[in-house]
Amino acid sequence: MTSLLYLACLVGSLAVMGWWDRQDGLFFWAAPRRAALVMALGVAFFLAWDVGGIGLGIFYRGDSELMTGVLLAPELPLEELFFLTFLCWLTMNLYVYLTRRLEARVKVAQ
Repeated sequence: MTSLLYLACLVGSLAVMGWWDRQDGLFFWAAPRRAALVMALGVAFFLAWDVGGIGLGIFYRGDSELMTGVLLAPELPLEELFFLTFLCWLTMNLYVYLTRRLEARVKVAQ
């Protein structure tokens, strides 16, 4: 059961990103097609980065009882895909949220 703990935390974090996105109409809720493209490109970029780092011997999978042990490629655990998706979604939600806040402050200041 503990082997699913990290993955469960990542899935829970993704659920929070979805809730926040919907609540404030940030990324996927504002422009679903564009968001899907940006998300796919972001995750693909970071997966390529990981594969490159693995190929160069920079990145490697550590052993942990908290991970499933499922590998997408040598040294690339399943959890990495979920983490990269979370990272990209968090970044885009924060970007849209902070941009809106900044624009609102600029309007008030004028």
